[in-house]
Amino acid sequence: MKKSHIVIIIFVVVAIGVVISLFMNISTYSNFTKAARNQGKDFQIIGKLDKSKPIIYDAKFNPNEFSFFMSDEKGLVKKVIYSGAKPQDFEKPAQLVVIGCMSGDSVFKAKSLLMQCPSKYNDKKKPESYGKKEFDGKG
Repeated sequence: MKKSHIVIIIFVVVAIGVVISLFMNISTYSNFTKAARNQGKDFQIIGKLDKSKPIIYDAKFNPNEFSFFMSDEKGLVKKVIYSGAKPQDFEKPAQLVVIGCMSGDSVFKAKSLLMQCPSKYNDKKKPESYGKKEFDGKG
């Protein structure tokens, strides 16, 4: 075999390895039950904030951690500990996505937190003057 053939074969093997590793790290949306069965593996869980339970955040004690309770799509409620600052308007989102892994049977440790606020995606509410004024090209 020529050196060029060996280099091409090595390149192809490395490329296949990279593609496989990328697909292995893609996590799909799941629930707390599946995450509890696979301790230590990262999952994305969609759910809603359980407003009947406390949100614990003390900026003076630990500004980079707060906890809350969230129900997944199946209605199972778990405590979530997020390693990051509490987002502004955290109590308002219609939906949450937490990315992380289960720690024991009752706590989900989130590395990332995504929020979907209802007002941002609600097309039904438009300003009263919406569509009434036409643009005439003058400032």
